[in-house]
Amino acid sequence: MFHRPFAPHGGREESVTENIRYKIGDVARILGISTDLIRYYEERGIVKPHKDKYNNYRYYDAWDVNFLVDCLWYKKMGFSIDAIAKMTSTESYDDFVRHLTDQGDEILASIQHQNLLLERIRNHTESMVRVKDFLGVCDITRNKEFIFYLNRFNLEYNNSPELQLLNKAWEKYMPFTKRFFLISRDDIEKKGEDYAFGFSISIKYAEKFDIRAKPPVHRMKPKTCVHSAFKSFGKNKFTPQHLDFMLKFASKNRFRPAGPAFGNLIGSIPENGGHVGYFEAWIPVEEIEKK
Repeated sequence: MFHRPFAPHGGREESVTENIRYKIGDVARILGISTDLIRYYEERGIVKPHKDKYNNYRYYDAWDVNFLVDCLWYKKMGFSIDAIAKMTSTESYDDFVRHLTDQGDEILASIQHQNLLLERIRNHTESMVRVKDFLGVCDITRNKEFIFYLNRFNLEYNNSPELQLLNKAWEKYMPFTKRFFLISRDDIEKKGEDYAFGFSISIKYAEKFDIRAKPPVHRMKPKTCVHSAFKSFGKNKFTPQHLDFMLKFASKNRFRPAGPAFGNLIGSIPENGGHVGYFEAWIPVEEIEKK
């Protein structure tokens, strides 16, 4: 039921069209917002309630409520409190239109980024599903082109100023990067123990974000590879020997390594009280000439 507003000071009711006033609690209930938010809008100069000199109560009229409705409306459009304060108190018509245009452009950019992120999440989900199907299963294929850099060698991180700057620069691309590993041809063939880790990003995203392949960032072009997936069990258990089964497949099919092996950590999953790393791997190969 709607209750007619009270008359201030307990006196006679004044002109309905001009002097109906509301306490802050009434306004909060009318608009469904907190009194703290109303006070905040007052502090920013968006509304200026009348203060009764006898009891120091704040009284709001329909004009004030109208401005508060504007604030809530623009807030739902994504405008900041600072922007709303300017739009409702100091900006010209042209500035007002510019603010709306800029906000629209910002929302469009956000939508485009979210669409990219959605695509990336779906691709990663597909990788998580696919990697289990490829565990221990080899095929001959060509890798997709990407760029990468290395910042960890075995268990030691490169903490040089150059790599610190690069890590910082790539941080904003992290949702679109992959945990990347590289193993030299010698360590693959001679059962060595050395390997390196870093980050990779597909050419598609590299071009989107204008990331250049300039050392220490390198480009990996498509090559004929033995491709498979494997698991690494436990902490610091990654080793080049995880790829031995891929070498056997290559040799059986008259191929030999033609470059460093590489791949990505698809996911580190809790299993049996520990963690298991799921990796996808490629070994560039060339055919062994028949004698």
